[in-house]
Amino acid sequence: MNATLPTAEVLRAALAGLLDGLPPKQAAQAVERLIANYRGTTPTDAPVLRDRSDVAAYAAYRMPATFEAVRSALAALREAAPDWTPATHTDVGGGTGAASWAVAGAWEAEGPRTEVLDWAEPALALGRELAGLSGIPALRAAEWRRARIGAGLELAPTDLVTVSYVLKELTADARTALVDSAAAAAQAVVIVEPGTPDGYARIIEARDRLIAAGLTVAAPCPHSDACPIEPGTDWCHFSARVSRSSLHRRVKGGSLPYEDEKFSYVAATRFGTQPVTARVTRKPQIRKGQVLLDLCTRDEALRRATVTKRHGELYRAARDVAWGDEWPPGENT
Repeated sequence: MNATLPTAEVLRAALAGLLDGLPPKQAAQAVERLIANYRGTTPTDAPVLRDRSDVAAYAAYRMPATFEAVRSALAALREAAPDWTPATHTDVGGGTGAASWAVAGAWEAEGPRTEVLDWAEPALALGRELAGLSGIPALRAAEWRRARIGAGLELAPTDLVTVSYVLKELTADARTALVDSAAAAAQAVVIVEPGTPDGYARIIEARDRLIAAGLTVAAPCPHSDACPIEPGTDWCHFSARVSRSSLHRRVKGGSLPYEDEKFSYVAATRFGTQPVTARVTRKPQIRKGQVLLDLCTRDEALRRATVTKRHGELYRAARDVAWGDEWPPGENT
């Protein structure tokens, strides 16, 4: 496989071969069942990933979305810490390795040494297989280790810990233990959850524990103070564009070649960073002669900014700014 391609394209190519030889109906049924589990509509004592076909179908369906969400969170971390490069990385609950692919893509030249921890051996086996096909040195050298995620998990010291779409699967006590363990082990911690009110609540809970452990928030927040959103009134989340595979379209019955993955996240570090002055927290509203921006700011908490044509260059920048970007553009460089 051509490792000179962008990591996202290499991943799509690797996933495209996963379902070769698997009957389309069987793949679709596996995905439908696993989606139901993901949404919490199947019994918790039902087996989740029963065999390789289950893992392959689920990876083809969910891995691109997880990759794009984590990639977005890592991009924000890199903006806040442009001179920092992790030498080691632990992907906790990494499954087939979507976050590890995102990390490899974020630091392509250096490629930190990665260890993927998960409790599902079929997922680890398939993740190892995908990494071997990638042609990306950091992924091919990754270690894949079975471990029970949650209370009792001891993490070795590492530069970066990623925890993506894992907290929702744990009990409250296990979530607390895992976040505390990550905070004690790492120089930087990136946690990603679904962009739902519940997912945001878990992120805020994790954010508070990371701060209490001595880390500071690098992204998405412009500060490490309390989140200005009043509980129950709103939730902070972002969106990442995901290319849909043919399997996505068959299962969902949709025709669009993409979908938008909504996610919430926090990136926190033990070293100094340069958080943004303000971040766009909703999709900008473009109207005739003006752009409305919902912002979370360092000094003024939440506010609405109205940028009009009379602002000149700033107005042109506002028309191009995206949900999740810093504002004003370039303020953090």
